[in-house]
Amino acid sequence: MASREVIQYETPAIKALKWFSGIFIAFYVVWTVLPIFIMIMSSFKDLLEAFKLPAVGDWLGVTVFFDFTPTTKHYYELFANLGFSTYLFNSLVAAAGSALVSVVLGSMCAYSLSRIEFRGKGDLFFWIISTRMAPVVAVMVPLYWIFRELNLVGTLPGLILAYTTFNLPFAIWILKGFFDNVPYAIEEAQMVDGATRLQALRAILPLVAPGIGAFLVLCILFAWNDYLFAAIIGSGGAKTLPPATRELVQPQNIQWGQIMAAGTVTTLPMMLLGLVIRKYLVTGLTMGAVKE
Repeated sequence: MASREVIQYETPAIKALKWFSGIFIAFYVVWTVLPIFIMIMSSFKDLLEAFKLPAVGDWLGVTVFFDFTPTTKHYYELFANLGFSTYLFNSLVAAAGSALVSVVLGSMCAYSLSRIEFRGKGDLFFWIISTRMAPVVAVMVPLYWIFRELNLVGTLPGLILAYTTFNLPFAIWILKGFFDNVPYAIEEAQMVDGATRLQALRAILPLVAPGIGAFLVLCILFAWNDYLFAAIIGSGGAKTLPPATRELVQPQNIQWGQIMAAGTVTTLPMMLLGLVIRKYLVTGLTMGAVKE
C-alpha cells in the first residue's frame, strides 16, 4: 500500500513567529559578537587608527574595521612592562585551584547528602545553599578581617580559599542532583561484594563524570571572571587579570589599546574553553535535570 505524505500547512501566525525568531537570533548574535570582534580588532590597532572615523558614505564602517596596519605593541607592553604574565599566572592558579578544591569537597559532601539519611538533612542542605544566596559585599568586611588575621590577604592560597567559600555551596547543591540521578543499586551491588563506601563512590564516579566536569568548568569561569575578591583579598601579591585591567583606567590617561589587549587576554581563554567542551558541558548540566 502506497504511503501517503502528510502535508502540513503553516498558519500566518507560525510564519510570523519564525520570522521574528530568525530576526531576534540574528540581532542577538550581532549584539553579543560585535563588541568582542571590535575589542580583538582594536587590540591590534594603533591609537590613532582605533579612533579613526569612517569614510563618507561608509555607513557600516567596514573600512574602519579592516583598513589598518596590525601591531602587537599593546600586548608587548602588557607582558613586558606591566607584568601581565604574573597576573595571568595568578588567574590560572586561583581559578583552577578553587575549582579543584570545590569539586573534590563538594562531591564528597553531595554524595553523603544524596545517600545517607539523618535527622535534619533537609535543613542542613537548605542552610548550605542559603550561604550562597548572600551578596558578596554583605560579607566582604568580616571575610577581609578573618583573612587579614590569618595573613592570607594578598596570597594565592587566600584567594583560592575566598573563591572556594562561595563555590563550595553551589558545588554541593548541583552535584547532589547528579548523584541522585544514579541508581543506588549499583553501589549496593558493590558493597555486597565487599566494597567499602569509598570504593562504591569510586565505582559510580564515571557515571557522574560529565556533571562533575561541567561544574568544574563553571567554577573556573566564576573564579576567572571575579573582580571583587581579586581586588580586595588578592590585592598585592595575588592580583589577577580583572583588577589589573581596571588599573589601566587612570584619571590622567586611559590606555585604550592596552585595555583592549587585556580584555582579549582575559576573554579568549574562557571562550575557547567553552567551545572545546561545549558538548560535554551541555551533557553534564542536563544529566541531573530528570530524576529516574
